[in-house]
Amino acid sequence: MKRTLVIGDIHGGFKALLQVFKRANVTTNDTLIFLGDYVDGWSESAQLIEFLIDLDKKQKCIFIKGNHDVWCHEWLLNLYIGNYGIWYKNGGKETIASYNSQEFDTEKHLQFFDQLINYYVDKENRLFIHAGFSSMKGPENEVYLTNYRWDRTLWEMAIVMDKRVKKDSAFYPNRLKLYNEIYIGHTPTLHYETIVPMQGINVWNIDTGAAFTGKLSVLDIDTKEFWQSDSLPSLYPNEKGRN
Repeated sequence: MKRTLVIGDIHGGFKALLQVFKRANVTTNDTLIFLGDYVDGWSESAQLIEFLIDLDKKQKCIFIKGNHDVWCHEWLLNLYIGNYGIWYKNGGKETIASYNSQEFDTEKHLQFFDQLINYYVDKENRLFIHAGFSSMKGPENEVYLTNYRWDRTLWEMAIVMDKRVKKDSAFYPNRLKLYNEIYIGHTPTLHYETIVPMQGINVWNIDTGAAFTGKLSVLDIDTKEFWQSDSLPSLYPNEKGRN
């Protein structure tokens, strides 16, 4: 059986990824789409990147770029925090410690970050992007490329409109007409008092708060069945994550 699985924001929670992969019975037949934010939060960011690099050699993987990945990439390029104090306070400290915990092939990791893509559209016209986009003509026409990694207006619009508006309605948001489905991370569902993937019209939010007190989620995009790890604080009981 071949599946396409989408994975939410991991934030250095390597144990959670291994656990949820086991629960989802992930095999090399599966296509894996990662929505970004691999680093910053829990203590195994560097170890996680090492694992993902090897995983990409064994099966089809698509890696989207998140805002935390940009910060980590820029740090790896010069090993200097500089003006990224905000990153240091939001998981960067733990990421730096993970890289200092053992020897890693920095060039190999830099290549991984350099090859991350801003978004992906599959054959079924389904969009995968870390945060969102604001252009009514689609992300390829985005003026501010940082929206790929920071925009929350797409999700906010979708969750407010939800299922109350039909696609042929004049009130249906134009941005959402561009794709059959849109899969995002970036905005934890914890903000909406839930720890499972959420749907707003045709937008699916897979960030179930693994950076904080939530869980890491994997969702089958065809069946909508999903699997989750234990809560991240239970997997890393001596750490705080990004809390």
